[in-house]
Amino acid sequence: MMNLALKAVDLPIIRPVRDADRQDLFGLIAVCYADYPGCFVDPHDDLPDLRMPSTSYERTGGAFWAVEDERGRVCACVAVDFPESGTAELHRLYVRPDQRGMGLGSRLVHQAEAHARSRGASRMVLWSDTRFVTAHRLYARLGYVQGEGQRQLADISQSVEYRFEKNLGSIQTSV
Repeated sequence: MMNLALKAVDLPIIRPVRDADRQDLFGLIAVCYADYPGCFVDPHDDLPDLRMPSTSYERTGGAFWAVEDERGRVCACVAVDFPESGTAELHRLYVRPDQRGMGLGSRLVHQAEAHARSRGASRMVLWSDTRFVTAHRLYARLGYVQGEGQRQLADISQSVEYRFEKNLGSIQTSV
């Protein structure tokens, strides 16, 4: 019985991102991109939402969350906003390499989905770089379906992205 209580306490806490987290977020994304040849971080042109991360998502009814490591540094994050009525869009799902495989990505996606449902969204969409194959497997496990086609971004990495979508209306939540 005591082990279950300790295990629950040991789970990393998901907290709202603060605008002061911007440097940690830039660093997290840079570390994650380093795993993929040709991926670079350009905070001025490609990541303008990270200049004021909390504020930029709150303006649209969205939210941005982070997980801290034992030193208080952001080691994982996710954001969600609402591009149109009934639709939520997942953004900025990143987990530092040394924190992967512990369920943080799944927990963060579930956090974003719960927020989306609470705001009346019946579907979640996201775009993911074609190089992020491990993330694509996570999305598939969580019920996301890859759509047809791709989009090309005019970013420093010349990213090409796949679109994923999930119906939130018929999903039963479980913890």
